[in-house]
Amino acid sequence: MAAQGAAGLREDATGVTGRDQLAQLDALAGLVAQGGVVVLSGAGLSTESGIPDYRGPTGAARPSTPMTYQVFRGDAVARRRYWARSHLGWRLMATARPNAGHRAVAQLQSQGLLRGIVTQNVDGLHAAGGAQDVVELHGGLDRVVCLDCGERSSRAELDRRLRAANLSWQAQVRAVHPDGDVDLDDAELESFRTVDCAVCGGVLKPDVVFFGETVPRERVQHCFALVEGARSLLVLGSSLTVMSGYRFVLRASKLGIPVSIVNQGATRGDGHASLLVDGPLGQVLPELAARTARS
Repeated sequence: MAAQGAAGLREDATGVTGRDQLAQLDALAGLVAQGGVVVLSGAGLSTESGIPDYRGPTGAARPSTPMTYQVFRGDAVARRRYWARSHLGWRLMATARPNAGHRAVAQLQSQGLLRGIVTQNVDGLHAAGGAQDVVELHGGLDRVVCLDCGERSSRAELDRRLRAANLSWQAQVRAVHPDGDVDLDDAELESFRTVDCAVCGGVLKPDVVFFGETVPRERVQHCFALVEGARSLLVLGSSLTVMSGYRFVLRASKLGIPVSIVNQGATRGDGHASLLVDGPLGQVLPELAARTARS
């Protein structure tokens, strides 16, 4: 059975010969089997669940201008536009299911090999795939926060309220983005109605870190502590283009902690990695989990 998995990986992995690919996977399995691993995951882990990424194979050709915190906070029209697009995008995010890669990470955790899981994703698929104590670096789309009173509530409840406020509203989705946002024609946005905080009437925002916001300091410090106590850092499906995740690779490298990267395509952190595996995570990670289970 292992030979079949290896053969499939050899045929489907990109950019590396089969022998080199398998040698890298063997080396990665040996490193992970030592335990004490901190996982840092990005959008590339969720593409096989139907959620596009920003810069990998499914996202490189799709330009998009993300919402910034400053615009969201200060421009009511832009805020209505965001909620209209996000309202439809949430339906995709809410129905997405964890893929083999997510389940493999949970399996590595159940084997006692992981010190922690830090994800840059906001889709909640790590937890849905069976992982526990996941640090959501950028928050989660399944929650909503009031910018005025700080009340947090569920996205499911907000979805019900938005549906009730927009019973006759219809729009056609033209493209989907990894943060749960979608593209719509401007003409379809004008009739959309937003809703306010049910507690104080304040402005509602997804409980995620927008561009222009900073990750809460205590969350960052917790992630640094995980990395600093790790035996190795395993990056999964992240181009590491933004400093939010890349800083943990820099810290691990500075401390002499081995960095391994599994991704499709080059990443900003390749120069700091001792092991690189270029291949589809839905194939590589289950094979990795199977090999560590046998070791």
